[in-house]
Formats: sequence, C-alpha cells, structure tokens
Amino acid sequence: MGFMSKKSVLLFSFFYSLFSLVLFCHAIDRITKGQSLKDGETLVSADENFELGFFSPANSSSRYVGIRYHKIPGQAVIWVANRDKPISDTKGVFTFDEDGNLIVMDGNNVSVWASNPPVRANDSVAVLENDGNLKLSSSLNNVAYWESFNYPTDTFLPNMKIIASSGEQKHFSSWKSASDPSPGNFTMGVDSTGAAQMVLWENSRRRWRSGYWNGQIFTGVPNMTAVANYRYGFKYINNENGNDYFTYNPSNGSDLMRFRITWDGYEEQLKWNESEKNWDEMQKQPANNCELYNYCGDFGVCRALADPECRCMDGFVPRNPDQWAKKNWSDGCVRSRELQCQKNISTAEEDGFKELKCNKLPDFAVVFAQDLLDACKKRCLSNCSCNAYARVENIGCMIWNGDLIDVQDFGKPGIVMQLRLAGSEFDKKGLSAAVIAVIVVAGVVFLAISVWLLWCLKRNLKAAVLPTAASVSLTRKSEVLFSDMSKSKEYSSEMSGPADLVIDGSPVNGPDLPLFNFNSVAEATNNFSEENKLGQGGFGPVYKGKLPGGEEIAVKRLSKISGQGLEEFKNEIILIAKLQHRNLVRLLGCCIQGEEKMLLYEYMPNKSLDCFLFDPTKQALLDWKKRFNIIGGIARGLLYLHRDSRLRIIHRDLKASNILLDEEMDPKISDFGMARIFGGNQNELNTNRVVGTYGYMSPEYAMEGLFSVKSDVYSFGVLLLEIVSGRRNTSYRLTDHLSLIAYAWELWHEDKAMELVDPSIRDSCCEDEVLKCIQVGMLCVQDSPVQRPTMSSIALMLESNSPTLPLPRQPTYTSVRTSSIDTSEIYLEGQEIQEIPELAMTWSLS
Repeated sequence: MGFMSKKSVLLFSFFYSLFSLVLFCHAIDRITKGQSLKDGETLVSADENFELGFFSPANSSSRYVGIRYHKIPGQAVIWVANRDKPISDTKGVFTFDEDGNLIVMDGNNVSVWASNPPVRANDSVAVLENDGNLKLSSSLNNVAYWESFNYPTDTFLPNMKIIASSGEQKHFSSWKSASDPSPGNFTMGVDSTGAAQMVLWENSRRRWRSGYWNGQIFTGVPNMTAVANYRYGFKYINNENGNDYFTYNPSNGSDLMRFRITWDGYEEQLKWNESEKNWDEMQKQPANNCELYNYCGDFGVCRALADPECRCMDGFVPRNPDQWAKKNWSDGCVRSRELQCQKNISTAEEDGFKELKCNKLPDFAVVFAQDLLDACKKRCLSNCSCNAYARVENIGCMIWNGDLIDVQDFGKPGIVMQLRLAGSEFDKKGLSAAVIAVIVVAGVVFLAISVWLLWCLKRNLKAAVLPTAASVSLTRKSEVLFSDMSKSKEYSSEMSGPADLVIDGSPVNGPDLPLFNFNSVAEATNNFSEENKLGQGGFGPVYKGKLPGGEEIAVKRLSKISGQGLEEFKNEIILIAKLQHRNLVRLLGCCIQGEEKMLLYEYMPNKSLDCFLFDPTKQALLDWKKRFNIIGGIARGLLYLHRDSRLRIIHRDLKASNILLDEEMDPKISDFGMARIFGGNQNELNTNRVVGTYGYMSPEYAMEGLFSVKSDVYSFGVLLLEIVSGRRNTSYRLTDHLSLIAYAWELWHEDKAMELVDPSIRDSCCEDEVLKCIQVGMLCVQDSPVQRPTMSSIALMLESNSPTLPLPRQPTYTSVRTSSIDTSEIYLEGQEIQEIPELAMTWSLS
C-alpha cells in the first residue's frame, strides 16, 4: 500500500511537470482586461504564424507596436498601431484602459494609440488570430468590438474584407520611408464608382489602377487570368446590408501571401518561399511606363512592348505633334473630325462606331447593368458627350462620357470597345440599293467561277505532280498544301515510308515536318509584304504570317544573295525537326519549290533578346527577375542539346539575336543552320570552315577550328555577361578594357563586380544571384575547354541556392582583332562570320 502511494506520488509529479512544461512552452495568443504586454513580450497566434509586440524598423530606434510574421527571417510587419506616434524608449506597454479599449502607453503613461471607435466593456479579451487579425471581443459571447483587419496599414492579407460599395475607399497607406511607418504619400483602395477596381493614389492623384472587376479577374492586370484568379482566390461579395467587399484566399491555405503598398509607391504581391527562405514577388504594379496612370494622355493607347509605346486611337491625332514626336505623350490626342452632334449645322453624316480592342478599358465608366448591346449603343448616341461604349460580360453596359483616359493594350485578345467617330471617318460611298444588288450578284457569279477553276486546276496539278499514292504522302490531317518535290534537285522524291522526307540520305519524319506550298506561304505573309517583315538575318529576310486557322508564324526565306545556303537550310531541317524542348524554338514546317526555300517557325511576339538588352529605351523592361529567368532557360535549352536530346548537338552560333522571347518573355534558342551533330563517343571535332559570330567564338574554335560542347559553353558565358551588363561584348573595342570579358575580370578581381551590372536594374536586382551569374560567366569563358564547366554543372550552379563555385582564372584571350588582320575576309564585329577557309583570325592577349 505504501509502495502504491509512493508510485502514485511519483506519477502525479511526473504528469504535473509534463503539464507545466507544455503549458509553459505553449505560446500565449491573448490578453484580457487587467493584463498588459510590456516591451520585449509578445502574443503569438495559435498556429505560430504571427506575433504582436514592440519593434523598431531598420535604421531606427523608435518603438512601435505591430503585428509581424513570427517564424520568417526579418519578420515582415503587416500592421502598426502607433504608426504616427513612436515611443522613444523601451518602457512602452500594450494594455487595456478602464473601459476595456486597447491602448498603447509610453514610459510616461501617456496614451499614444487607442482602438477606435471606443467601446465600454468589462469582459474585453484581445486575441491574435491565425490569419493575423487582432480581435477585441467579449470573452463571454465572442461579439467583436474592434478588429485590426478593419483598420489596416499597408498590407492586404487573406480573409481581410475591403469595403467596395461607396465610391473611392482608401484603405491602405504606405510607410513614409523604409524606416518610418508613419503614413506616407501613397494610398491604395477600391473605387466602386461604375464597376469596382483597385486604385493606387499618390496623394490625391491616381498612379495606377487594376482595371475593372468582371466577376473573375481585374481586367487591367497583365497576365491575370481566371485560372490565376482561382489560385489567388479573389472574390467580390455582395453583402445584404449594402457593404459589398473584396477578399481573397489562396487555393493552398498553407501559403503565406500578402499584398502591400511599398513606401515608394508600388503595389506588390508576395508569397513566402519556404525552401529558399525568401519572399517571391508574384507581381508588382506599376511594372512599366504603360501601367503609370494615363501615360499616353487622353484618347491615347499604350502598349509596353511596342515602339513607340503610345499611339492615338483611330480618328484621333496628337494634341501637340512636336511633343509627341519627342515621346512626350502627356498631352494626349484630339479628334481629327468633329462628331455630327458637335457641329452647329445638321448634315446627313451620322456618327458611327468603330471597334477598338483593348485590355484595360478607360477609367470613369458609367455602368447600366441591365442594358443589352442595342440599348447600350442607343444610350451612347443619345448623349453627345459619350465617346465610347462596351457591353462587358458580368458588368453590363459601360458608357464613357468625356475623355477616354488610361487605356492599355497588352498585345493579346481583349475587350471590344465601340469608339464613337464622325461619319466622315468611315468613307461611305453612298451607293444605291440597285448598284449594291448588282455588285452582290456579280460577286457571287465570280466566286462560283473561281471555285470551279481552282478545282479543275487542283485536279490537273494532282495528276501531274503526284502520279502515285506512294510518291508523296505527307499530310498531317490538315489543310496544308504540299510542294512539288520532284522539281527540286537537292531533295530526293523517294520516300522511305509513307510519311518520310529524305534529305541527302537522312529521313525527316513527315508528321514532324509538314511541307507547305509556296502559294499558301505567300498568302499567309500577305505576299511577303514589307509591313509583315520582321527583320533580316544571315539566312535572309524573316516575315510574320498567319495560317488559315489563326496561328501566327515566322517565315525565314532563303535569300539568293545570302552567305548561308543549302547546307544551312538542310542542317536546320534535319536537326530542329527532331528536337522538342520548351527553350528551343519550334519548327512548324518548310517550303521547297523551285529556287524558293523557306522555314516556318512559331511566332515570337517579343522578337529577340538583343532588341531589349541593347536598346536603352527597353532595357528597364528586362528587370533582374526576367533576366535570371532568361539565363536559366538558355542553360536548360543548351543542356538539352548537349545531353538530353535524341541527337547530341553543338549550336556553334549562340548569341543574343538568336535567343527569341515569347509573350511571357521566356527564352527560346533559334537558328540551327550552323549546328553540328556529335557522335556519342566524340569529344572534339575539327573544321576548316569556321562559321559563327565574332565576339562569341571560343579561342580554340577561332584559331584552330576545334569545336566541342565547350565551344557553346564559351558562347553562353559571353551571353551571360551581356545579359548582366546590358552591353555587347564588342562594345568595348574602343576602350581600355578591349572586351566585356576583360572588363568583367578586372571588376571581379578588384571585388567590384556589381559595377558590371546594367544601371537600369542595379538598384533592384538580387546581389547574390547577380554575383553568382558573373562568376559562372567567368568560369565559362576560361581559355582552355577543360577549365570550363559543362552545361549540366552550370544548370546546377544557377539553380542551387548556395552553390560552392570554383574560382575562375584570368582569361588571357579577348575577342579583339589585331591590326594585322585582313578585315575584308570577315564581317564587322558582332556580325556573322560565314566562312574563313584559311582561318585568317588572330587573337590578342589582354
């Protein structure tokens, strides 16, 4: 019995100690009336994501009460109580007053902040909830008296409700500076006048807006889709009491996400990356000039990737042509012809409407939710001040009375707005009904005859060109018309199978490479018109085209005077038709007919990397995040060519102009006309035909004709340094540094590598990533191929958070010709070297 009593006492002591330990370790998430929180003490939410306590901003000794993230390095602050009344010492207290309100007292017992509106309650309890909301409520029935979510500072969190039903509501205000949380110059909130939208103000002037909410997305935010909105979880809630509001919840409830307005006037969306221990910037507005409010002025349309960025709407001309020519677009545009209703005399010309497709509709719309399209049009015509209307799904009839302000085009399908123009803008002919009837009948007869003739011609051609079913069978279940292969001496008309094209003994699978006939390509490119011309390369001109199904293409047409010819054409067909990778441009087909040889590619709307990288007016559009993504994409594309593709390929002409950018600014390697296939057991080949581009060629290739995968690594290193610096490698030829490589090494050796960075991104880039890229670039341009890393090692270096990188040696060779070279044998610096039979190139020691 005594033994049992002793055992019971020991068990009781053990469990009591365990209970006390658990209780002690459990974070406190609340205080009640009569309790207080001193400087140095904190409340921590039950899930330990948030904490409340005193803090000092960076470079400041002032003390504030705030809510911040608990476990995240840097503990980003999301709410501040006494933001405009800091405490100068560490004697502050967060507590309750006699009526049960929350207050912050300084060391002299003077209140510097109190919850508002005040309440009178004896059962007050303040709880820091799991979503970061500080809630003052009744401890008896949980009725809320006050919540921090109703009085935000600069941060919009999930579950927070933003009122959107009373005109302009400025809910958030920026910090005054990075170290001063007092209210700054920028505010953000909702303007629900007409259709609701988010607005960022600088003092009383609009700086940016999101475009209208259409029930799924904010239509003026680039790259925001219904799918993206589902991921972000935005919702517009119609409240029964009239207090409609916005809220959002990420699809993954464990994600830590926040929107905030920065002290310098940007709206950021941030998501915590646990693996990399940093905040990923999901979006940042305004992201470019076009997102600045009304950047192109009244009746102007802005497109960020266009040159120039601003244009006047149809029927409008610049208000100040001289300033417009100087790219000062703030004065906007005016009508070229008055509306009929604005004239003092009546005319027979009635006003009409012309479609204008845009993504961000003009500001200050008046909405008539129930009006259908015809009623919307009539409503606009009945008001002389109405300049446009649109019928938008989930919004209704939108009318714009007055100037059309802050219109943006993202370069992709948008909302159709009907722009009101004078009748004379439409060039009406005033044809009689009889004349119109004759024209229609004649047109029908002509069309019928044309169809019959084309059918007869097609039948005759099929009989002449395709004598047997086995001679050419290259359809891909499409409407593509194929060329007459029997007329081309360079290409065999013998097929290794029913869907194989044989090029010098190398089969190219038909479904992988459709053959288009010349007429269909000419029609797609508007007969190779100058307005469809995208540029000129060593191969020949490149044209933009559109297939009957609407797919946009780029067509490379072999020039008769091109230094490149049949060899490069065959090379590109054989290689790229067999390659499939997201960072390689996709070959859609080819055309071989008589002397005509063309390659059809997927169209890249942002053209090539050099168009942005070396253009001072566009460099800022390539922020560091985009550049780092481009570097990584190029590395993955080269790794695929060197190791992972069906063929082991060396590109031999990697440069900025051969990196194309799609609409998301993702890179795609192009131009395989000079590429070579490596055997599985080959490490190095020799050639007497040196081709490539001066400034990107490795020393062993330029001087000895030796090339390998390490030749591409050298070119990648040069390109990487160009992307970081925003300068061409050859742009240093008239300076003391001889080349970009020499300049980069000098800065690296003197521990000044950040001076190499493009000034347009230097203040906003990630220094660790930049320094890593510069070091990788220096490793890639080592003199000896053996000293250069492989692309697999490079990809690992770039993707690793904290890689241990080898130290580069000083490159002794730089891409500078000596004065003894006969420059007539090669092109100017930066241009393609088509062929140097005697390898008449020397290299200079730096």
